[in-house]
Amino acid sequence: MASITIPARAEAHPNLRPLNILRDLPAVADLIETCFSSTMDNEGRRYVQDMRRAGNDNSFIKWTNRAAETTSLPLSGYVWEENSKIIGNASLVPFKHNKQRIYLIANIAVHPDHRRKGIARALTERAMHHAHEKKVNNIWLHVREDNPGAIDLYTKLGFIERARRTSWQANTDSHATMPQTDIVLTGRHPNDWQIQLNWLSRIYPERLAWHRNWSFTSLRPGFWNWLYLLFVDINIRQWAAARNNQMQAALAWIPYGRGESLFAATGERSDPEALTALLIQARRDLSNSFPTLALEFPSGEFDGAIQAAGFKSLRTLIWMQATS
Repeated sequence: MASITIPARAEAHPNLRPLNILRDLPAVADLIETCFSSTMDNEGRRYVQDMRRAGNDNSFIKWTNRAAETTSLPLSGYVWEENSKIIGNASLVPFKHNKQRIYLIANIAVHPDHRRKGIARALTERAMHHAHEKKVNNIWLHVREDNPGAIDLYTKLGFIERARRTSWQANTDSHATMPQTDIVLTGRHPNDWQIQLNWLSRIYPERLAWHRNWSFTSLRPGFWNWLYLLFVDINIRQWAAARNNQMQAALAWIPYGRGESLFAATGERSDPEALTALLIQARRDLSNSFPTLALEFPSGEFDGAIQAAGFKSLRTLIWMQATS
């Protein structure tokens, strides 16, 4: 029988204790679903299902092996318990990027009947202290844009905004109507790679690279990269949009983990019609693979173009980093 011990100092408050991953996961999954179900995407729903399944069917070992690959599920954290019921949670998800250790404080959730009592603050402060105990000072969290109370709390705790990103989702449709435009859609040409890479670096900045489970290099043209993707059986799809032989935008589908995910590349002066056309084309071409497609993109940039392609906004998250 395998076990994991998560060291933690004695807590100052009797209701605050470390997460017990062998016992607490179903209750934490229920709490997360109660607090966030209205804005969950497919990945969020899978996340909750995995937590609940791990707690209910003794599949913990298999679950932790998968968690180690995706770095998206909590192996440590803290809960707030009253009358033997978990009403608050803060997960700690470890990452490593460029040999630097990082903690994401995730799933900060308090049951609606117990809010405005300082529970979220106590959980967040304890999670931050946990990271400092582990000698990790690079601490992040994200919060919904429409949650001013939480934003104010995290700001007072020393977090500052680093990025604001919107998650979008659309149904695939082989008969989706293409707009009347002079934009020409093609496969991505190898000569456009450097421009695409520059745009991707702007849209998906290095400061958030620790949270990505995909790499720009998988999109690079060339025989050896093609051979590698063939060997690992990854079928990447790429499209480009141009006007007068000048690329306006590029779009990639990379089946890493979230198989329905799209990654768009645009310049600051790209024509929004180009992104709209690309997203509609992806909805058409991938209709036999997935019922829905997801896209994450900087908030405010090309929102109208994404909506025009049939995508609906699920949520906008503010990414915040601790400064102390």
